[in-house]
Amino acid sequence: MSWEHFILFAIAALICWGLGAFTAWRGKKTGWSYGFTILGLAIFFSFIIGFWLSLERPPMRTMGETRLWYSFFLPLAGLITYSRWKYKWILSFSFILSLVFICINIFKPEIHNKTLMPALQSPWFPPHVIVYMFAYAMLGAATVMAIYLLWFKKKTIERKEVDLCDNLTYVGFAFMTLGMLTGAVWAKEAWGHYWAWDPKETWAAATWFAYLIYIHFRLGKPLQVRPALIILLVSFVLLQMCWYGINYLPSAQGVSVHIYNLN
Repeated sequence: MSWEHFILFAIAALICWGLGAFTAWRGKKTGWSYGFTILGLAIFFSFIIGFWLSLERPPMRTMGETRLWYSFFLPLAGLITYSRWKYKWILSFSFILSLVFICINIFKPEIHNKTLMPALQSPWFPPHVIVYMFAYAMLGAATVMAIYLLWFKKKTIERKEVDLCDNLTYVGFAFMTLGMLTGAVWAKEAWGHYWAWDPKETWAAATWFAYLIYIHFRLGKPLQVRPALIILLVSFVLLQMCWYGINYLPSAQGVSVHIYNLN
């Protein structure tokens, strides 16, 4: 399985996700929504597995490869959200976001080869990245909901809508915490220390505390919805800096051990 096959699997998966989003929006026969979305996930994941085998390493090294996982986890997060709370629009949003990341990978592919630096040959590398990508997908869905409530919703914000932001954030925050823990164990194995305040680690800590502030703010002042949603958006901006923004900071060049994904 080579990268040239990606567009075929991506188109097939997007068609399935689009049909799942359409049937969910229509609100009829939800079984079709589940079926199409799961089929798209299976198609996309089959490419990931095939690509993994052809590279002889986990496809998680470059930014393009992490976008591959993010494109997969967005519909999965949307499906989980739809299954739990039956918001008919969530599959449409997850489909559009996946489409964006897939298009970026099609028109601006990263370098995909078998080279893997020694630090990335740890068994902690795959679970660390996978857990983080799922957390990013859940927190991305919460951010989309926050944007909708702040600027697009014309009527009064309902409690169940804010609860959706809370629940998505809770799940995303839990997986983010798990990702930090697996990363610490991995760092101890690879570099001999759990935490060294590397620029990437500093931004990860800032992101973690930002979402923790949101959670405490919601628990302490549940009636102040709009300030809480703004905190959620700021947290997501920090998350973007932690994910890929750090790669372009001059202070990280030649210092951070996390900028290998640009090579």
